[in-house]
Amino acid sequence: MPESGNRKVNHHKNHIEHWQKIAFLLMIYDAFAVSVSYLLALWIRFDCMFQKIEAEYLTAWRSIALIYVIFCIVCFWLCNLYRSIWRFASYRELLRVILATVITTLFHILAIPIIFRIVGHGIYTRMPVSYYIIGPILQFILTLGIRFSYRFVLLVKSKKGQSKTKNVMLIGAGVAGQAILRDIQKSSQSEDMVVCFIDDNPNKWNRLIDDVPVVGGRDSILENVRKYEIDKIYMAIPSASAESKRDILNICNETHCELKNLPGIYQFVRGDISVSAMKEVSVEDLLGRDPIKPDMTEVFRFIKNKVVLVTGGGGSIGSELCRQVAAHSPRQLIIFDVYENNAYDIQLELKDKYPDLNLVALIGSVRDSRRMYEVFETYRPNIVFHAAAHKHVPLMEDSPNEAIKNNVIGTYKTAYAAMVHGCERFVLISTDKAVNPTNIMGASKRLCEMVIQSFDQKIKEGKANEIPQLFTHVGRENADKDGTGAVFRNAKTEFVAVRFGNVLGYNGSVISMFKRQIEKGGPVTVTHPDIIRYFMTIPEAVSLVLLAGTYAKGGEIFVLDMGSPVKIDTLARNLIRLSGYKPDIDIRIEYTGLRPGEKLFEEKLMAEEGLRKTDNKLIHIGNPIPFDVDEFLKQLKVLMNKSYSNSKHIRELVELMVSTYHPAGQGEPQYTNDEYTRQIQLIREDDQ
Repeated sequence: MPESGNRKVNHHKNHIEHWQKIAFLLMIYDAFAVSVSYLLALWIRFDCMFQKIEAEYLTAWRSIALIYVIFCIVCFWLCNLYRSIWRFASYRELLRVILATVITTLFHILAIPIIFRIVGHGIYTRMPVSYYIIGPILQFILTLGIRFSYRFVLLVKSKKGQSKTKNVMLIGAGVAGQAILRDIQKSSQSEDMVVCFIDDNPNKWNRLIDDVPVVGGRDSILENVRKYEIDKIYMAIPSASAESKRDILNICNETHCELKNLPGIYQFVRGDISVSAMKEVSVEDLLGRDPIKPDMTEVFRFIKNKVVLVTGGGGSIGSELCRQVAAHSPRQLIIFDVYENNAYDIQLELKDKYPDLNLVALIGSVRDSRRMYEVFETYRPNIVFHAAAHKHVPLMEDSPNEAIKNNVIGTYKTAYAAMVHGCERFVLISTDKAVNPTNIMGASKRLCEMVIQSFDQKIKEGKANEIPQLFTHVGRENADKDGTGAVFRNAKTEFVAVRFGNVLGYNGSVISMFKRQIEKGGPVTVTHPDIIRYFMTIPEAVSLVLLAGTYAKGGEIFVLDMGSPVKIDTLARNLIRLSGYKPDIDIRIEYTGLRPGEKLFEEKLMAEEGLRKTDNKLIHIGNPIPFDVDEFLKQLKVLMNKSYSNSKHIRELVELMVSTYHPAGQGEPQYTNDEYTRQIQLIREDDQ
């Protein structure tokens, strides 16, 4: 065995690599090239006729050839001309060849005569001046040519192997468009060729930019795509509004072309305008709404040096909340989540980005009142952003009691712990699905809003002691420990809710589902051809939440003006086109019917709610719908007990408590006035 192993090792040591073989062949070629280049120099000097070359010059050339060849090989080796990968040769290799040529030429002119005087007893004959000029030039050409010819051959082969040149339409005949054009033109590796410009300025029509015609405005895009057989469309109008970009991209999206977009004015200001700076057009680009960019100065003042708790801090909204809070210098940031993987990921991310941040990551459930008490007693947060919730509509329809336990009772227990531990501000993350809900998830979030409104009203009335402390176990964390009621008299927490629509980019979003379906080759499933939704990005939603924390006076429901709603069917078709396919041809769209609890459209406000303005024109405040707070708090205790007993009639009880909740397919509430009264009596009896 050892002998066999040694044989393998020796075999490996004796193995000659491919590059070493190439280097050896290059040495042989260089030996020929450097010697023959100076012979050719003599030949040229004497009118390209060998018989005219004087014998003494030929004798001198023969006598120095071997010495010069050996020196050149050594010099080339030291200059790494035998170790370079010539298929990737660049100006560095060119500089090395120039350096080697200069060194060997100086050796030929200066050193060889000295060597011959010392060793050769003066037999060396000084050559003609042209010999020392033409010889190095020929040597440089021959040694460089063989090396770069390899790259040239590969380039020609690759060009032959490529498909036909890609015709590009550039939208925007301004400075950015010209920069993209020149970047494409100067790139020897690019397969793109700009064949026309589109610009809405009629003054530029039928004129040329670097011999490329400006053929018309956005209305002529489809016509010129066919005329010029366009393969790619690059949009280079960084200063255009979101609405204008959306309109143009929607036209382009009707073509088969690959779409790319210059991200924005920032790249223009930086001078970073090139093909590489362009990005694929995303679905967000097609929503047609300028991103909300509120002045975060107030947020900075509000959060700075505060202890901030984010429940559900590992989720899509929660993690972005943690990122933005961490950027505003809190005294301490507490990430609280029941799922340890998500909490760990955002913890590592923030530690890496903000090494000086006082960061705590805690695992636990908002349904556990003892755990929530422990967190609040230990860390005393000033601000709570409550993002922990079950949000998936179909899943909650199958498990309605879990929606109540986690969303409603979890919110209640967290809010109660915040109130009795002196928290300044409690911000609930709500949803537009809470408006006239047809599903249990939306109804549970409406109940969460009612919890917040109840807490706020009782505190403002000085009746915080009337808010019951709910337990699903024997409670040892009694709020009024000293029996004086001071904890309730000192309650000052301001409770608010923030309501927004669907967010783009989270794992459970419809866009993520569409992308997975497209990757599998379809079909892409849409529940209904007319279903519409409001969308915003996660950073926008979080900016709204943070601003709500600064604007809050207590009891408000903040609502974002999310622009125009988007048809999900249109969204799916756009995403298929952006992926390079044709809807209903390459990727089929299949309508599956509305899921349980799903509505054709989501409302931002209930009909009974009005709107009040804030300092930000895109952020409004909904006037709360009045309800009997005392009755609601009594019902809530029964709701908790029913949910923890996994009642099959939880929806009916929720329907009693949320007057706007009409489960899908059931129409109006199923209770008569007499039945309603009887249910309330049962609730009271259960309470007793």
